[in-house]
Amino acid sequence: MRPFTYTRADDVATASAAVTTDAVARAVQRPGDTAFIAGGTTQLDLMRDGVWSPDALVDISRLPLTDVELEDGVLVVGASVTMADLARHPEVVRCAVLRDSLLLAASPQLRTMATIGGNVLQRTRCRYYRDPTVTQCNKREPGSGCAAVEGTARTHAVLGVNAGCIALHASDLAVALVALDAQVRLHGPGGRRTIPVTDLHVRADDDPSRDNVLGAGELITHLEIPLPDARSGYLKVRDRASYEFALTSAAVVARVEDGVLAHVGIGLGGVGSVPWRARRAEEVLRGQRASMALFEEAAAAELADAFTVTGTDFKPELARRTLVRQLRDVTEVTA
Repeated sequence: MRPFTYTRADDVATASAAVTTDAVARAVQRPGDTAFIAGGTTQLDLMRDGVWSPDALVDISRLPLTDVELEDGVLVVGASVTMADLARHPEVVRCAVLRDSLLLAASPQLRTMATIGGNVLQRTRCRYYRDPTVTQCNKREPGSGCAAVEGTARTHAVLGVNAGCIALHASDLAVALVALDAQVRLHGPGGRRTIPVTDLHVRADDDPSRDNVLGAGELITHLEIPLPDARSGYLKVRDRASYEFALTSAAVVARVEDGVLAHVGIGLGGVGSVPWRARRAEEVLRGQRASMALFEEAAAAELADAFTVTGTDFKPELARRTLVRQLRDVTEVTA
């Protein structure tokens, strides 16, 4: 680990001003960067592994961003709220898709430390990205190639990817957030703005060197999470029952009126280079009479253009089954 300086910010404006390099808006972070740190559960691993070597860290963990308020049916969550604390909030306990996406993530120890803002912005767990001895990684070194395409790729993405990068976005929470139409409040040198979570991340097939759309010195201050007037749930398929990333997952928010899907929001995890909003499936489902045949059609439509390599070719079928099962369970349709 290279030497670095550490400072603690007193307020949001000071923190934003302290982080001024263009590199913080990009996935490729080079020596000389100044970056934010809060829970640190991703950054410290990257620093220890020699993948990321910032010259300076600005600690934002003490900023007044630990509030959780209900405003006209929208849960406004400070970015420094921990995953464990949010999972215990009464409104979250009643929202199955949000609650389960938190409680099925990581381990109790990590959930106590990891922040909501950091979870949404977490870096890929791609083994090739996180190994500095691997020279082919378009995330670390644009134009160098993607070692995962011809390597061991069982935990990689099949949507929003191409031969240039198949890195997976591993957040469980973000999958629920896209299904809930959540938004993020941002603060930067240019002022404040609010954008949908669906617009926050950059797909690997658009630009593998960028993780998100944050500008230099811009940070998440709050999440705005609409609480649904609908049933919901989160299903996570993984190799073991705890402390494991999803092979596939599905977040479903659905309201059925007289047998018809009046509202449906779907997020898919374990398959996308970004938290994947299943808009094709939603289009098939919305306004139609709920049935297992319809669910199968919707899931097939969403996975139709999956990009697979040796090792990920099982994922489209597993994701299809995951989504169909979760649609069935949330809507309570059996035929």
